[in-house]
Amino acid sequence: MVAGEASGDLLAGLVLDGLRAHWPDLQSTGIGGPQMAKRGFQAAWPSDKLAVHGYNMDVFLRLYELINIRKQLRERLLQERPAAFIGVDAPDFNLGLEAALKAQGVPTVHFVCPSIWAWRADRVEKIRRAADHVLCIFPFEPALLAEHGIAATYVGHPLASVIPLNPDRAAARQKLGLGDGDDVVAILPGSRQSEIKYLALRFFQAAAQMLLARPAIKFVVPAIPSLKQRIEAIATEAGMAGRIQIVAGQSHTVLAACDVTLIASGTATLEAALFKRPMVIAYNMHWLSWKLMQRKQLQPWVGLPNILCADFVVPELLQDAATPQALAAATLQWLDAKGSAKITALEEKFTALHHTLQRDTAQLATDAIEKIISA
Repeated sequence: MVAGEASGDLLAGLVLDGLRAHWPDLQSTGIGGPQMAKRGFQAAWPSDKLAVHGYNMDVFLRLYELINIRKQLRERLLQERPAAFIGVDAPDFNLGLEAALKAQGVPTVHFVCPSIWAWRADRVEKIRRAADHVLCIFPFEPALLAEHGIAATYVGHPLASVIPLNPDRAAARQKLGLGDGDDVVAILPGSRQSEIKYLALRFFQAAAQMLLARPAIKFVVPAIPSLKQRIEAIATEAGMAGRIQIVAGQSHTVLAACDVTLIASGTATLEAALFKRPMVIAYNMHWLSWKLMQRKQLQPWVGLPNILCADFVVPELLQDAATPQALAAATLQWLDAKGSAKITALEEKFTALHHTLQRDTAQLATDAIEKIISA
């Protein structure tokens, strides 16, 4: 197995639970993290080796190191001939490795379909060459892959089993020191340096605009610990120091506590939907990156809740549209709708989505992997 970063480590750990229940004597090795190690995984390299961000000389040196790691792992696996290879996410690393192994007769499985339905249609041929089978976390993906002759199984989204169907708002508010009657806005400007750079200031400027209309609003920001200091500095720049509660981590607690969230497009939007919370989805990036992304966009929606519901159930304000004034106005509309039929209808949509995504992922993944091994 190869899993990159913390999210891949968690997914791989879930799969290992199912595999070890089915094959108690299972031996697993490759690249992994602490969650996999807890399941007896023998990591030849740690999963954080696959984390590469930005463009500088250090990154190019890391890429050279990654190429060598992949070459060493490929040679080792071709010599050992494992019953199966499972690449967990990290498509830039895993798809090339899987293709080399599949060409030599090693059964290959890729867990988490790359977003060919959103931005990366060019990856379809790479997936076909690389994977004997794809484990999908969204229900529409197997049919899409089947159109290209790629076998796949829907195994559910692990987040749907982690997040409760009925989140405890009162307990979350108590943990954060918030009152039951408070108007609470969660601000999630992203988990990457680039997202903080392009989104945090305008999100906090939007918060300042909201305070003009509702001076009693409480704002809470769950910050990645390594970015907390940077986020605090941007809050000060926006004149919001002391008006925004910035906490280390605790994104699920914050989403459970809030009435609405102003949130960067990404996986966090799906988490917000599973918490049944109204949201305003926003994104901003370098203008050239935006032009390139626009040319590749395959659907009218960018946010996962809208993609999964096939409708604009929550507003999306992207690039030039993501002004502080527009963000504030869209967020206040949700606050003004508290207790209304509009909120109830959204909660019903998100509850239905939660049920759709909630599956026994470990068991379904194990069943699919067993068929590949037995074929």
